[in-house]
Amino acid sequence: MVKVVTVNILFDMECWEKRSKLLVDELKLINADLIALQEINIQEQTGDWLAQQLNMPYMYLVPFQAPPYKNGPEYGIGILSRYPFVLQQQLDLQSQGRLAQYVLVYINNQPLIFCNGHYYWQPGATPARMEQFKLLVDWLSELPLLPIIAVGDFNATPDTPEIEFIREHFISAYAAHHGHEPEYTCPTPLSKPNRSLTRKIGRRVVNILVHRKIEPWRGTLDYIFINQRLQVHNCELILTKSAPDNEQIYPSDHFGIAAELEVTL
Repeated sequence: MVKVVTVNILFDMECWEKRSKLLVDELKLINADLIALQEINIQEQTGDWLAQQLNMPYMYLVPFQAPPYKNGPEYGIGILSRYPFVLQQQLDLQSQGRLAQYVLVYINNQPLIFCNGHYYWQPGATPARMEQFKLLVDWLSELPLLPIIAVGDFNATPDTPEIEFIREHFISAYAAHHGHEPEYTCPTPLSKPNRSLTRKIGRRVVNILVHRKIEPWRGTLDYIFINQRLQVHNCELILTKSAPDNEQIYPSDHFGIAAELEVTL
């Protein structure tokens, strides 16, 4: 059995002291073998800090090739592991400076590929993200017949052609366990008082144009996908609770997902 987690931890350091405690407290209880992180703040070394707090000795960090915003910090993705990496690789996704990564680990003498990515951001369906997903699938198809877990912030809702394409090649662990995807994984009720008015207005306009809704958007963007060599024993949303003393502080603006999987060779 292998236990895995994916979570976008939000590169913005606002409320990090309280957010990080919520992250660590729950992730310690889950005690995953492998954790995929998106939006690691490179300058603040949030990935390294989490690895230390969770006593996970192996980390593979991949900084993105371009910052998310002109004045924003450098960020990237990372994999934390309790098992050494036999192989680690990264893939240039060829737009928005983004990359994907995977590691090969042996758990109970069984090889396993764990892939992490944070893909093209644009509300609704977009050809650029479809191209990234095709690159991802082609990349993973070059591997021998191994158990593959592909997780991350896919930035695409379940009804998009991009996720339908991924489902042609992989199985959603959450949907396999529950019969449907989560109602939403993003955004959580996390308050962002320091977000600029321009960004807030911009997001609201995009929501109206793309989703035809006035009320704030929310949806599922985060997934754990597996191939036929794995079986789902459990899969749940995690990091869904606010700070005890402040209902506006959550671990991140995304919920995480945790899964217990069994290799079925």
